[in-house]
This record gives sequence, structure tokens and C-alpha cells, in this order.
Amino acid sequence: MNIPPANSFSNPCRCCMSRSCPSRPQGITRRGFMAGMGTAAAGTMALTTIGAAVSAQEVQRIEPIRLPLKVQPVFTYHIPTRREGTSWRGWGGIHTEQDAAGERDRITRELDEMKQSAEFPLEIRPVAMVRNNAEAAQLVKGDHDVMLMYAGTSGGDVLETLTDPKKWTIIFLRHKSGPVYVWYEIIHNRFLRKTVDEYGQPGVSNQDVVVDRHDEVLWRLRALSGLKNTIGKKILCIGGASGWGEGGQKAPQLTQDVFKMNLVDVSYDELGKRIARFNQNASLVKKSQADAKKFLSQDGITLETDEDFVAKCYLLTEVFHELMAEHQTDALTINACMGTIMQVSKTTACMPLNFLNDDGYLAFCESDFVVIPSGVLLHYISGKPQFLNDPTYPHDGVVTLAHCTAPRKMDGENYEPARILTHFESDFGAAPKVEMKLGQTITVIDPDFNFKRWLGFEGEIIDNPFLDICRSQIDVQINGSTEKLNEETRGFHWMVCYDNYLKETGYALSKLGIEWMNLSV
Repeated sequence: MNIPPANSFSNPCRCCMSRSCPSRPQGITRRGFMAGMGTAAAGTMALTTIGAAVSAQEVQRIEPIRLPLKVQPVFTYHIPTRREGTSWRGWGGIHTEQDAAGERDRITRELDEMKQSAEFPLEIRPVAMVRNNAEAAQLVKGDHDVMLMYAGTSGGDVLETLTDPKKWTIIFLRHKSGPVYVWYEIIHNRFLRKTVDEYGQPGVSNQDVVVDRHDEVLWRLRALSGLKNTIGKKILCIGGASGWGEGGQKAPQLTQDVFKMNLVDVSYDELGKRIARFNQNASLVKKSQADAKKFLSQDGITLETDEDFVAKCYLLTEVFHELMAEHQTDALTINACMGTIMQVSKTTACMPLNFLNDDGYLAFCESDFVVIPSGVLLHYISGKPQFLNDPTYPHDGVVTLAHCTAPRKMDGENYEPARILTHFESDFGAAPKVEMKLGQTITVIDPDFNFKRWLGFEGEIIDNPFLDICRSQIDVQINGSTEKLNEETRGFHWMVCYDNYLKETGYALSKLGIEWMNLSV
């Protein structure tokens, strides 16, 4: 896959309009840009022909994608045989096959209850009973994502045999929730540390061990579900993949290396041809105008720009749907969203991104792959839309976060009120000022340029100001040290999600070798 250098198609960044800013293209005209895109497109994925006309009802669609997490629970046990005059049984409350069968049934009931409370797709296989290495070796060959070990009693190296470092492992131990497990005593010193001081078990750490509580299992599965759906994600990059600033130039390659994402370039030349074709289709134009009127008539929506901009946003959204359907993905980014997209579409991408995110798709502006992986991961952990934003300087326990696009359905279900204005920097097109819920707890993520360490904290929305900055604005009370936040901040863009998913994020990142700093602990 041919990925253009980061920022090769970026517009002047909103943090500084200086000519020396590494994000500012030097002397690029629209004609020169389009010529460059034609060259860059030579290595991109070929698209289907765009000559055939379609009706408004025939525009292709793909539903939002969320793969289920496949979990294989296994109960390990060993029935001891009495021997006179010597120790013949180890710790643990499983002494007979009847005890083991009762424990299997208990595990099944508990997993059924846990699955009922899961708000993410979860496929739990029947509980396997493993007594020896041969049975363990056969089970580990399955197509599960997670091996959920109920480590009762076992001889030999059954736990090691069940552990595949290429998959994920969670170990459940009983203290008081049922018959006590022998591994409640020895999981750390014998399995994790192999009877020495240093950790020695590939693929498993102390973070993967849970005692008694299935709610602790559930949030780990939620994190792994998010990670499964993030790794290998295909994302359409309109105008190419990019990364903010000098530090972000390697972000597209790091995204592919670390998250194994498939970044597919779509040129602006290609996009322009599609928009022209859609504009020539009277039924599509009429439908877009009707959709705009219906949207603007909703409660909580105030129009403060030209209605025609909104209609063009709906037409652009249809183009995006067609592209995603052809490429069989539900995710896209827009590069050069502060200039080139406006010239091609005669509106802004701010509202189409809003519409797509509210409908469960993944749609990000600026094609900044320093931060986009965090948005994909949080989306799949939470099941909610994400707010990619520009941070300001934290002070007195407060930070302002803003961007000209934001989802309205931030909780995944209910629409927030919004004023529909122009995009701030261009004073053109249509952009939402979403009035996010005051008092709402949020997760805030700040990824670094080098994919080595992410920072996060819990915040509370305390105001929706209307400053002369990007349209959707929130003032956030920081749960943690402002001084520490300023000291540890990396990268540029941040990601916001309703509710607190800090522990899930940290657990998922640990599987990728990315350090996690939680400022709210």
C-alpha cells in the first residue's frame, strides 16, 4: 500500500498559522494539489467504475461492523488418590468427579449471567473440562480469541499448555465464591514467576488474574473486544493517511505496524468525480435536500448557516456511504478537511462526519493517525461515538477541548442539541456546535507521537462555551493533577468518550506493549 508522507496534504494547523509550522504546506495551490494527488493515487487501491448512474434508493450501504469476542472457558482439575502415611492431596475444594461436575455447572451459570450484562457482542463456548496436558493441547487449537481458565486443581504444566501467547488469556481463581482453588495460592509464584523472582510466563501477566468477581472478568473482556475490532481495521483515507506535525509523520506507518490497520488511500480526484456524478442525479439531489429539511426541523437543532450547505453535506454523506460499501468497511478519515474538501464538495465535511458517527460508523477529520487509533479502540470498547478534538492549555483544573465536528449521539443513544454554524476557520459550509451534557463523566485520551505511551484521565463537562475557536467546545474539569498533565502531555489531538473507560484502555494497550499513564488514580 502506498501511503503519502504525513502532512503532504494538510492545511495550516489551527494551533499556529505560521509559515514555519511543519503542518503547513509550502506554496501548494489547488491545481498543484490535485496534480500531486494524481501521482499519489497511482499506488492506491483501485476503485470500481463511477460512470453508472444510481437512484437515491440504490446508493450502496454497509452496516457498522462489530465482531463478537470468542471466549473458551475451561475448568482445570485433578482428582487426587488417597495414599496412607503421606501427603496425597493439594489445596483446593475439588475432590471427586461429582465436585468437578458441580463446579462446571456453577461456572456455566455465572458465565450466562455475565453474558446477559455484556453490552458488546460476546460468544461464550461451553465450559471445557481439562484434566491433563493431552486434553489441554487439544483445546488450545480452537478458534477462540480468549482462553478463560478456571484454574481449580491440576497436575503438570496444564496451564502452560493452555496458554497461547498469540491469543489472550484470563485466569479466574476462587477464594470465597465457590470451592477454593489451589491456584489461589500458587498462581503468582509457580505460574507467573516459575518459582523464581522474575516473571516468566509469555502472554500472561498479573493483570490477567481475577479472584471471585465476574465483573472484573467482564471489563477485561470488554477491553479485549475493543482490541479485537481495532487490530487490522480497514480505514479509507480520503486525501491520504497523515499525522499531525513533525512528530506525526511516521504515524501512518506506526498505525500499520502496531495496530495492523489497513489504510486505503482514496484520491480527491476520485472523490470529485463521484460528487459530480451524484450532483447530476436529480433524485439524489432531491433526497439530500429533503433530508436536510427533515434534519433541520428536529427539536434541538438551530440553523445559523445556509441550508444549501447542509443539503450538500447529505449528498457528500451518500458518497461516503458508497465508498465504504465498495471497500467493505465502516471507517473513513478526511485529510485536507480545512481546505481541499470544501473546494471539491462545495461544503464542509464536518456534518457528514457528524452524521456517520451518530449512525455507528467511524469517521474522523484531519486523517491524523497519531490519535485515530485511540478513537477506534475507544469506539469498540465503549460502543459509543468519539470526539476527536484540539486541546488547549490546562489551568486551574480545567481544560477546553474543541473541534468543528463532533457527534451528537455521544452516549450512543440520545441526541444532544446542536447549533449548525459555519466551519470556524473558513466561515464556510456547515459545522455543528454540539451542546454536550453538563456534569457528564468522560474519558480523555492523549496518545504520543511515537506509539510508546498514552496518557488518560477522567473529566467532567462543566461548560459549553462559545469562544472564537472550533465550534463544538467543552470546558472539562480534570480529575487529577493539572501540573502533572501539563508535564506529561505528548502528541497533539486528544480523544473524548462519554463515561469512564480508563481501565479497559490501559488493559488493551498492555497487550500491544504501549505504556499507559492514568492521571485519575
